[in-house]
Amino acid sequence: MLVYHPLPILSLRTPGMDLSPLTAISPLDGRYAEKLSACRELFSEYGLLRLRCLVEIRWLQFLADRPEIDGIGPLSPVVKQFLNGLAEDFGPEEARRIKALEATTNHDVKAVEYYLAERFSDDGELARLRPFLHFACTSEDINNIAYALMLRRGRDELLLPALRELETQLRVMAGRYAELPMLSRTHGQPASPTTLGKELANFCARLERQLRLFAEVPALAKINGAVGNFNAHLAAYPDVDWLALSGDFLASLGLEPNLYTTQIEPHDWIAEYCDALSRIDSVLLDASRDCWAYISIGYFRQRRVADEVGSSTMPHKVNPIDFENAEGNLGLANALCRHFADKLPLSRWQRDLSDSTVLRNLGVACGHALLACQSLRRGLDKLEADPERMAADLDSSWEVLGEAVQTVMRRHGHADAYERLKQLTRGERVGPERLREFVAGLDLPAAAKARLLALTPADYTGLAARLATELARGRR
Repeated sequence: MLVYHPLPILSLRTPGMDLSPLTAISPLDGRYAEKLSACRELFSEYGLLRLRCLVEIRWLQFLADRPEIDGIGPLSPVVKQFLNGLAEDFGPEEARRIKALEATTNHDVKAVEYYLAERFSDDGELARLRPFLHFACTSEDINNIAYALMLRRGRDELLLPALRELETQLRVMAGRYAELPMLSRTHGQPASPTTLGKELANFCARLERQLRLFAEVPALAKINGAVGNFNAHLAAYPDVDWLALSGDFLASLGLEPNLYTTQIEPHDWIAEYCDALSRIDSVLLDASRDCWAYISIGYFRQRRVADEVGSSTMPHKVNPIDFENAEGNLGLANALCRHFADKLPLSRWQRDLSDSTVLRNLGVACGHALLACQSLRRGLDKLEADPERMAADLDSSWEVLGEAVQTVMRRHGHADAYERLKQLTRGERVGPERLREFVAGLDLPAAAKARLLALTPADYTGLAARLATELARGRR
């Protein structure tokens, strides 16, 4: 009788496990750290703290510039410069100080306020300003604006530029292969021919539309107090038009005001943002899978990279790993985006905290989407069409011309056209001789019959080449 002796379990107390790309839990900060370095400054905890400080400072400056808010401004040039420095020169040391304060307060936004108060002197103009830090704000007034700025910048500065480069890449390929005929496969079976350029143009057109919709999602924010009614604002300054003033402040940051909120901005716009990004991801996922399949059947060849290895045991392999990586990361991005869209608009009564930890993962979804875009671009860059392989498939599938023949027959009054071609072609391999023999025996006008007899699968691509060319030239 065999006795099972399990191998010893490795200790979880490995020495020297400082945080680094090698020891990071998330692959975004580990394996893929170099590819996503641009995300770190924006979507990290540091990035969030930096934006919170920016919002606090800009709110104080804004109030000081409003004559109806007495007791604050106007600010001297020296103080203006000092405040701008607090916002613009924020770095890792400042973030570490805030985290140290949070260890005592157990409140992340209050720690930001305390950090800024520390930077103000105990006398003079700065001392007079200190009471107006975080004035009439609940923490969500700062947080929702910080996240709005984060998501808007992530979209406008990282995601959209990368995705538009991908769109351009698809557009160029659509033009390059606009006239290259290819057998279609509906339900995985031979179908009416198309061109490779037209199939790439389809993805380009879809992506173009979804990028436009993504770019148009408005970034909303609020700065209206503990339950959204400007209670504290009105108690302190009852004669101020706080609706107009708060709207002006948000507009100064490039955000749209949402006046109807509870303690939190309801996150509907973030759901719209995530839904829009999810639709983009779905288009790219579709493109990744199709390119993978075209590689599999030989319509695309992959450019080999000399030192790369495709398999640890099969030396011949050149695997479509870029498309597979894109597919996996797009799936992760969409799983998160759909959770955000489902969860974030829901909050019990005037506020619950279940959105807080979820919001901290917004950058994770954006990171996976950006990584997928990079992988897809890299994969497309390695592709080269194989016209001979496509021509061979077309030449072995003359039965796909059954659609053309039966449609011409219908035009000239043959009511049984479909049934006759079904009998000839359904589930059958039909060669050129047999098809032409069938056409030659039809009662058709001479010109129509001549066109059908001259038709080949490679010629039967409709307006595919024109559609691909017009998209490539931006004329659609």
